[in-house]
Amino acid sequence: MTETTVEPYAELFPHGADVGVRGVGPTCASAFEQAALALSSAVTNPAGIAAHEAVEVTCEAPDAAYLLLDWLNALIYEMAVRRLVFGRFAVSIQGNRLHGRAWGEPVDRARHMPAVEPKGATLTALKVAVRDDGAWIAQCIVDV
Repeated sequence: MTETTVEPYAELFPHGADVGVRGVGPTCASAFEQAALALSSAVTNPAGIAAHEAVEVTCEAPDAAYLLLDWLNALIYEMAVRRLVFGRFAVSIQGNRLHGRAWGEPVDRARHMPAVEPKGATLTALKVAVRDDGAWIAQCIVDV
């Protein structure tokens, strides 16, 4: 499969009281990075997050959709337990295994002004697929 020339991007989409996160990129790994960036943007502006700490995440799942859920839920766990916000991500996917790294810093309520606290990525609107233009899309609804 040839790589698309689409520019990667992250976006939120509305869903009742929760929030949809969507990442689009030229590769599956890039779409996963952008989905993580969308998750962060639901909390605060990722551009205002310094990359002081790196956290490693490894996931394995039977398919790409469940791999996305595991990746986002691992990030949500790390955010809650370590009290961090993340602003940069790197993902490598080999088969059904993901190795990721997230860079961020401790939450500073006055500076980051967190809007929501993500509780978990869900099966609702879960999708990992290649679009007609060759770009990858990775999305789901996150409980907040």
